[in-house]
Amino acid sequence: MTDVSAAKIKATAEVKKQPVSFANGSSAMASFLSEDHFRRMLSRERKRSERSRKHLVLMLIDGKGVKSKKTDALLEQIAVVLGAAIRETDIAGWFETSAVFGVIFTEFGEADVSTAVKIIEAKITTELQRGFKVNQLSSFQISFYAFPDGWDGTGQARAVDAELYPDLFEVEQKKKLSLLVKRVMDVCGAAAALAVLSPAFLILAAMVKATSQGPVFFRQQRVGRYGVNFEFLKFRSMYVSTDAAIHKEYVRNFIAGKAAASADASKKTVYKITNDPRVTWIGKIMRRTSLDEVPQFWNVLRGEMSLVGPRPPIPYEIEAYDIWHRRRLLESRPGITGLWQVHGRSKTTFDEMVRLDLQYSRMWSPMLDVKILLQTPRAVLSGDGAY
Repeated sequence: MTDVSAAKIKATAEVKKQPVSFANGSSAMASFLSEDHFRRMLSRERKRSERSRKHLVLMLIDGKGVKSKKTDALLEQIAVVLGAAIRETDIAGWFETSAVFGVIFTEFGEADVSTAVKIIEAKITTELQRGFKVNQLSSFQISFYAFPDGWDGTGQARAVDAELYPDLFEVEQKKKLSLLVKRVMDVCGAAAALAVLSPAFLILAAMVKATSQGPVFFRQQRVGRYGVNFEFLKFRSMYVSTDAAIHKEYVRNFIAGKAAASADASKKTVYKITNDPRVTWIGKIMRRTSLDEVPQFWNVLRGEMSLVGPRPPIPYEIEAYDIWHRRRLLESRPGITGLWQVHGRSKTTFDEMVRLDLQYSRMWSPMLDVKILLQTPRAVLSGDGAY
């Protein structure tokens, strides 16, 4: 058995029929929530967990491997066992209609989630072990998914389990055509930008190389959508071999709301370090004008980023995230510009930035992307909030 911190425990199980009575003689399966209702409840409980910081566990029993003329009867047996084994506060329903049962376990009290999952698995497995023949054992599979998961402060984010986020993937399916339009806009826009800016690209590359030792490009691991890391490109604006500890400590404090206040009380604390001693003189100009970000159009062409979306964080930033902050990495692909960049950029608080990212995800349409793209040159030329 793997550790539940990996968010997934899979085991083969057997089934036993238990005598459970239902009102008016209805079947056990009739008491389960429909697929749509169950998935809505999963989304709600996941968001509740984000705010309460309390774990939930999703258990799935996959019966798609059943090959029998009595499939309905076997599924009914599973429903009866679940009805007898779970608590009244747990939520049971169809994760996939007539194929995959789901149960959402919440309210673990002071129990460690790993211990709780082991107890639940042992109880369910015991109840499911006595009724089927040996050749039926491989017909069912039990999976456990713990939430929150995979973001444990190691700085190594990973792809999320789709089973915990069915609502996000359903939205993708519903907006398939609009997302295709967005991708076409990304490819055409990035290709055009690289072509138009190629003279500036070559000049900046030469100046970076001439003014300090080191490579032209700065390559860094960033966290993309669903927690998948990718190599992020920028023009190098700092001296080589600089220590990231300054930025690491600043970002952690800022996300936690502990960044040092500005000497001018009328000014907000900014999201970037001002007067950073690690930055070269040409780097300061590029940062002020956002020209250091031109190579990111290559990330857009590769499909790792979009023209518009949340800024991709550095892995160590994730360590300081509150659970609800993570949604900015789940609901949209990261972008070069976005609502945050055209509404104050670095002069907003971190929570305000996340709320803008989530607002963008809720309101997104190709037309909204066009509006943000049209507002971006003004934000860049003004330099407001840029450092």
